[in-house]
Amino acid sequence: MHSKLNPYIDGEMATTVEIVSRQQWGAAAPKKVPDKISCAQRVIIHHTDTPRCSSRSECVSRVASIQRGHMTERKWDDIGYNFLVAADGAVFEGRGWGAVGAHAKGNNHDSLGIAFMGNFKSEAPSCEALASVKQLLQSGVSQGFIKPQFGLCGHRDVGDTECPGAKLYSVLQQLKST
Repeated sequence: MHSKLNPYIDGEMATTVEIVSRQQWGAAAPKKVPDKISCAQRVIIHHTDTPRCSSRSECVSRVASIQRGHMTERKWDDIGYNFLVAADGAVFEGRGWGAVGAHAKGNNHDSLGIAFMGNFKSEAPSCEALASVKQLLQSGVSQGFIKPQFGLCGHRDVGDTECPGAKLYSVLQQLKST
């Protein structure tokens, strides 16, 4: 269903991360092709505010459900996030690299939106999810999709919301450390 790349190249941690593609999770086609963003200046972290998924099939269903909600209830052209991350560390492609998202109103033109799957108001994110996001950020920088000196913030920093939840918000800066 997905490929897992060797995390080590020449003894150093590689800057690639396993990504479950849109095709692999059964994404619906977007209503229109998203605008392009050449290189994100900021990364905005979200949570999906849904129950955690505990298996790959449950996570696939959850991502598809989030996409349906964004497209039907919110009337967006596609899922709003660029990537979504499950508790086991699996990264799901949303709009993907180089696409303007619909994740933080008024802040999408220069940012990448990454959503942790779950509710982190009182539950901490898993070590696996944090490690995968850190690796995703490193990969984005190394591939030129994210500026090396990118800003990192929670959705609450740019909107009137509690997102990404207090427990996730409190560990955000760990994502930029080496």
